Amino acid sequence: MPEEDIFELEVGIPTGVEIQLTQRALKVTGPKGTLTKDLNHIPVEIRKDKDKILISKSWPKRHDKAMVGTAAAHIRNMIKGVTNGYVYKLRVVYAHFPVTIKVQEKERRVMIENFSGEKTPRIAQIVDGASVKVSGDEVVVEGLNLEAVSATASNIQISTLIKEKDQRVFLDGLYIFEKGASA
Repeated sequence: MPEEDIFELEVGIPTGVEIQLTQRALKVTGPKGTLTKDLNHIPVEIRKDKDKILISKSWPKRHDKAMVGTAAAHIRNMIKGVTNGYVYKLRVVYAHFPVTIKVQEKERRVMIENFSGEKTPRIAQIVDGASVKVSGDEVVVEGLNLEAVSATASNIQISTLIKEKDQRVFLDGLYIFEKGASA
């Protein structure tokens, strides 16, 4: 087959990271833990070489090249997660009513009490694979899986949206102010 009929990307495997590939299901193990992901829904060919993962598609169209890039990004995120982990930090902002945040690990939810003086607490779900810690006016969401950490931070931020009021005036809420790899 001619060379231009195949689109291929490679993802390097760093030392200390082990990847097991079964069809298109990946199990990535590193110093911080293990992540698994099934990529069978992405129509690409994934194979493992000695120190890299090769993702390719034959006779690609533009959409197919995007799928190859998506699969490569998922694998890079998994590798970064098991080596460094992910952290999202949220800041509590309030003007008048002091907001209280409680993490209920057993129920996997965050309770936001006294938000804008409301009697009923607002609730945000914690996605499996993420952990939430509260210290002062800062909420820290950590984990190995980027999707779980970002979804949990998003759930917390969205739970404090104020509807039908001018957001330039009513700034109360929890807002993501920093995201990146764990220290």
